[in-house]
Amino acid sequence: MAKQTKSEHKTIKIFDTTLRDGEQSPGASMNIEEKLRIAKQLQKLNVDVIEAGFPIASEGDFEAVKKVAQTIKGPEIAGLCRSGFKDIDRGWEALQYAGEKGRIHTFIATSDIHMKYKLKMTPSQVLDAAVKAVKRAKSYTPNVEFSCEDAVRTDLKFLKEVVGAVIDAGATTVNIPDTVGYTIPFEYFNIITYLKGNVANIDNAVISVHCHNDLGLSVANSIAAIQAGAGQVECTINGIGERAGNCSLEEFVMTLKTRSDILPFRTSVVTEQLTPASRLLTTVTGIVVQPNKAIVGANAFAHEAGIHQHGVLMEKSTYEIMTPESVGLKTNVLVLGKHSGRHAFKKRLEELGYDLDDEMLNKAFERFKALADLKKEVYDEDLDAIVTDEELLRVEEKYTLSHITVTCGSFAVATATVQMEIDGIPCRTAELGDGPVDATLKAIKKLTKTKAKLTQYNVGSITGGTDAQGEVTVRLADGERTVIGRGSSTDIIEASAKAYIHGLNRLALKKDRLTDSL
Repeated sequence: MAKQTKSEHKTIKIFDTTLRDGEQSPGASMNIEEKLRIAKQLQKLNVDVIEAGFPIASEGDFEAVKKVAQTIKGPEIAGLCRSGFKDIDRGWEALQYAGEKGRIHTFIATSDIHMKYKLKMTPSQVLDAAVKAVKRAKSYTPNVEFSCEDAVRTDLKFLKEVVGAVIDAGATTVNIPDTVGYTIPFEYFNIITYLKGNVANIDNAVISVHCHNDLGLSVANSIAAIQAGAGQVECTINGIGERAGNCSLEEFVMTLKTRSDILPFRTSVVTEQLTPASRLLTTVTGIVVQPNKAIVGANAFAHEAGIHQHGVLMEKSTYEIMTPESVGLKTNVLVLGKHSGRHAFKKRLEELGYDLDDEMLNKAFERFKALADLKKEVYDEDLDAIVTDEELLRVEEKYTLSHITVTCGSFAVATATVQMEIDGIPCRTAELGDGPVDATLKAIKKLTKTKAKLTQYNVGSITGGTDAQGEVTVRLADGERTVIGRGSSTDIIEASAKAYIHGLNRLALKKDRLTDSL
C-alpha cells in the first residue's frame, strides 16, 4: 500500500462518551463535580464531542449535562435522548447552554429482535418514531445525531430506509452502532460500504460508529468502519462502558497516529493528555486498568526480558513503536519534596489537571507536607491521591474517623479499637478479626450499624518502595444502591478504614437524596 502524506489524511471526529456510556459501567457512577473534572480533561484532550449524559435519566444526570454545557468551551456537548418528545425536550433544556455547540443525540432500536421483544413495535412504527424524533430535535438545534440502536443486527434494507429518512428529516450525523459487540471487521466494513453506496442522501450527514467490545474487536471494527467511509468514532477513556466496554479512545487514536503510514486518517486529540485522562478516570471511578492495557497500562512501556532491555538501551524503536512521552507518560515522575513551596505545589497540581480553590489548596498542601516528611520522594500519583482524599471530604460526612489502634501478630488475634464521630457525636468500640483490616472494618460496621455489604476490596501501592502510599478501593452495596469508596495513606489499615467510611458516607448521601426526592 502506498504511503500518503499528512495533507491527504482525513480527520476523524472523536465523540467521547465516557460520561454517558462509560458511566454505565457497574460502579462507575459519578457525581456532578466528578463529571465536570472529567469533562475538563476531555477539553484538554481536544475531543470533538463530549456526550455528557442522559438528561432525562435522573435529576443528577440532568444537572451534570447542564453544568458541562455551561462550563466547557471548545468541544460540542451532546446529551442522549430516546425518541420520545419528553426525552428530547428535557435534553435540550440541559443542552441549550452550549448554544450552537449543543447536540441532541436521539435513538431508537431498529433490529428485528429489539423491535419485537423490547419495543413491541412494527418497522413502520419505528421508522415513524425515528423521523418524528429527529424533527422534534431539529426544532431546537441544527446539530442532531440519530442512532439506529443494534444497527449491525438490523436488516440492511430497513437500515437503509431508516438512515435515508432521518437524514431527510434533518439529522446531520447518523450513528451505526454495534450495540452488543457482535460484528467483525469485514462485516462492519461491508455494512458501512452498503450504506455509502445505497442511501441517496448519505453525503448530507456524517456516518458515526459506536462499537462495544464484547468480542474484543471494538477498536478493529472502528478502524474498518472509517476505512469504509465513517467520519466519527464514538469511544471512551480506558474503554469503559457497559458489559465489556466500548472502543478505547487511547487505543484508537494511537493506532491512527502510529500507523499513519498506511492509515490515511488523523484526529485532533492531544495525545500527551491520554495518560493524565486515564489516571483521572481511574481516580474518580476506582476502576483500575489492567497492567498490560495497551497505551496506558502500567506495563505498556515496561521491558523485563533481557533481549528486550538490551534492544531498548541500544535503540528504543527496537521494541517501542511509540514514545512514552507521546501519550503523556513522563520518564521523570519525581516532582516535589519536603522543601518545595506552595507555588511549585500549586503549579504541579494545575499541570495534573486540578483547579483547587484556596481552601482546598491549603488542605492539600498540608497533606503534601505531612506526606513529604514520611517519604523520600513524592510522585504525581501521590499528589493524585492527596487531592482525591481532600475532595472526598466534600461528601457530606455523617461518619468521620478519629483514630484507630490495632494490635496483631503471628500468635495473637487481631484487635482493632476504632473511635469515630457519627453526626458529630463521638463513639468508640473494639472488635476482633481475621487480621487487622478485618477487625477495623468490623468495628466500623458495628459503630455505624450499617447493613451495607462489602462486595469488593482492592488494595494497591500508588508508587514503589516500602514508604509508598497504599490506596484502597471498596465497593459497597445496600439494596439497589452501589457506591465506590476510596482512601489512601502510608498505613494500609488507615487507608482501608478511610475507604470504607467514604463509601458509607456516599451511601448515606444517596439515601438522603432519595428521601428528599420522595
